[in-house]
Amino acid sequence: MSQAPLPNVHFALTVIGKDRPGIVAGVAEILFRLGCNIEDSSCTMLAGEFAMILVVAHGKPFSKSRLLEEFEPLCREMELSVLARTLKLDELTFRPPCGEICVVTVYGADRPGIVYHVSRLLADRYISITDLNTRLIGPEDAPVYVLTLEAELPDHINCDVISALLKPLGLELNVEISVRSVTPVSL
Repeated sequence: MSQAPLPNVHFALTVIGKDRPGIVAGVAEILFRLGCNIEDSSCTMLAGEFAMILVVAHGKPFSKSRLLEEFEPLCREMELSVLARTLKLDELTFRPPCGEICVVTVYGADRPGIVYHVSRLLADRYISITDLNTRLIGPEDAPVYVLTLEAELPDHINCDVISALLKPLGLELNVEISVRSVTPVSL
């Protein structure tokens, strides 16, 4: 009687450090040498700090400590912090969007609370934020705060409803808020 093959081991991996050339190449090399597949990833630069999160898989299970040991030389060389979390099978299900996808963009003077107020309004309506980015743009003496987020709307809410809900908040925060629908692309 043959045994069923073991499922892949999956890790969520976070890499943070001062931005410099070669971080992505170094991370990718380690994962390649280990035989890991990068299933999902995102990286960005935040105020001169590089931040990357990946979901990686390997067909032959090994420990989280082994994974982190492999990163130790790169961490020392490039002054990086690497964290890993072993993922359970129920954490790996790809869930295609159920409802409409919209992008909310906020422009205005930088002030505390913009992300909080916008995200709280959405969370109170069970709207899932699937991506969020913020930036300061413009001159140092008059920076403009830009918030861009992608949200998955429940079936009973559309972009027009979100736009109407956010309009009073824009006036209260003295920011410009726009909402647009995004059409998913099927491959």
